Amino acid sequence: MNEIVLSRPPIDPDEEIERLARRYKAAGGLGIQVLNSLGTQADGLLDRLPAPVRAQLDAATKAALVQAMSAASHSRRMVPDQSEWLNSAVSTAMGAAGGFGGLPTALAELPVTTTLLLRVIEGVAVEHGFDPNADSVRFDCVQVFAAAGPLAHDDGSDLAFLSARVALTGAAMQAIIARVAPRLAIVMGQKLAAQAVPVLGAVAGAATNYAYTSYYTDVAHVHFGLRRLAIEADQPHDQMVARLKDQVKVLT
Repeated sequence: MNEIVLSRPPIDPDEEIERLARRYKAAGGLGIQVLNSLGTQADGLLDRLPAPVRAQLDAATKAALVQAMSAASHSRRMVPDQSEWLNSAVSTAMGAAGGFGGLPTALAELPVTTTLLLRVIEGVAVEHGFDPNADSVRFDCVQVFAAAGPLAHDDGSDLAFLSARVALTGAAMQAIIARVAPRLAIVMGQKLAAQAVPVLGAVAGAATNYAYTSYYTDVAHVHFGLRRLAIEADQPHDQMVARLKDQVKVLT
């Protein structure tokens, strides 16, 4: 299936690479700043979760990714894509509601947030002209989660997710979900830990959801923007990834 569905005016590759690099550099910083403003530290947050919750988190995250991808795709038939500020507002409200009752409501909110984040990523793919129903695009949406989240930001090391692509089969999709789920489980566990205290958890939930939505929106723009640029410039994607890495180093 052809993954490109829209056209846009030609752009300058050098200018686009610089723009994407700046967006990538800004992505993790925003999430970390929001979380730190609440005095939330990433290190040790998982220790606040009950052992049974931690034991189930990996498997639950993997299942949530599979279910959320299907739910996100089906929702597009009923609800159109929304603006970035509205996505952030809805996600923030969901995080506040999930954290208000402590861990039980946070656990209930987690799969809904996962679905929303995937829906946001799909919307960015469409914005860049990609068909969200194409297997390759659905694969890339899960790939964006390989960046894990703002609490796992690591000065460019997550750029590896930009270049990963394997044969587009059902087994390959399961493989990428299996690879992404453990990393996502860690940061989602940190999110749950931040929401574990009732009432105060509402504030933490709102902040983390805002940070996550902003982060994944930016990372999705970098991911699909780079793929689109490679197609338009008729250059290998790996070459574009290398140029982006170099530009990120320049901006460091």
